[in-house]
Amino acid sequence: MEEYNSGDEQVVFNADEVNISVKECIEGVIGGTDYNQNKVNQWTASIVEHSLTHLVKQGRPFKYIVNCAIMQKSGAGLHTANSCYWDTTTDGSCTVRWENRNMYCVVSVFAVAL
Repeated sequence: MEEYNSGDEQVVFNADEVNISVKECIEGVIGGTDYNQNKVNQWTASIVEHSLTHLVKQGRPFKYIVNCAIMQKSGAGLHTANSCYWDTTTDGSCTVRWENRNMYCVVSVFAVAL
């Protein structure tokens, strides 16, 4: 957990809380389904929108960027990386990895303090 101080108000980017919230969004959208190439665009858009809505409802003074990738399990490797050049005392990020028996979902959340 990273803590930030904005004037008199203390602002906290809680990566664990964001992780739980994003996993709930993923489960709600693709939790019990099998991979379907025709639905991946719809799923990714829905996961991003739901995640962003939950983050904004927390009322914390951040701008959020949410990125989602869904990949069918096929035995191929999946590697992701993020790098940020920002103020580490005020900004934060987390990456959520979720999988079921036939697909992977990776969601990255970036929070930039206002």
